[in-house]
Amino acid sequence: MTSGEVGILESNKDRSRLIGRRLSILHPSTLRPSILCLSILCLSLVALLLAGCYQRMEDQPKVVPYRASPLFDDSLGMRPLVPGTVAQTDPSGDALFYDGLEARPLGEAGVEVAAVEEGRVAPEAALATTFPFPVTAEVLARGRQRFDIYCSPCHGRLGDGQGMIVQRGLRPPPSYHTERLRDAPVGHFYNVVTNGYGAMVSYASRLAPADRWAIVAYVRALQLSQHASATDVPADTLAALRRSEAVFPSASSLSVRR
Repeated sequence: MTSGEVGILESNKDRSRLIGRRLSILHPSTLRPSILCLSILCLSLVALLLAGCYQRMEDQPKVVPYRASPLFDDSLGMRPLVPGTVAQTDPSGDALFYDGLEARPLGEAGVEVAAVEEGRVAPEAALATTFPFPVTAEVLARGRQRFDIYCSPCHGRLGDGQGMIVQRGLRPPPSYHTERLRDAPVGHFYNVVTNGYGAMVSYASRLAPADRWAIVAYVRALQLSQHASATDVPADTLAALRRSEAVFPSASSLSVRR
């Protein structure tokens, strides 16, 4: 064997030893402890992450009643009610203001509110015939604004039941100017706004009691506007109308009925 052949054999032996060492690293007996250590490390990291995110419901961040809170300027955690909040129940016992009912003597004129509240008679029997506060120009202005927003889409600006939605195909509501609704007590309109009627939904969640009464007052004003006579107009206003007719003859068709 020549020296060259001997060198080739030695080189092959060295290469075999190197391959054997590399394969020994991949042997199952060698890999098992490494995989185990890696698995333990991963599980430990997952456990730490879960422990950091764990939070019981009773320990969640919340405002405890009567405790201070740095979030608000007054340092109070409990906040006052938002202005205009609508109470779910009658807080004062004022059935006229909150329910549109009033106590009247037993008989043809009506029944006591207690009988209605106890369910012995229908609520319609004690519907209010008066307003819970004076009807002023400010009340009518507020009622007109709320009416135009919530009521006119169906009932129309004149209350004739020809609102824009009706013009688009919706079934028209009754006109306020029918004899039945002109004779209806104010409590009827308040009850309808509060509880809904027929296809009309309740507006109790959208309108505070004072605004509902303001709308009722404006409905009464609409009814009067379509059935007024000259005797219903104050003397100074009637004189101004007469002067306007003299200046603008075409306006005579808009004058009140004699």
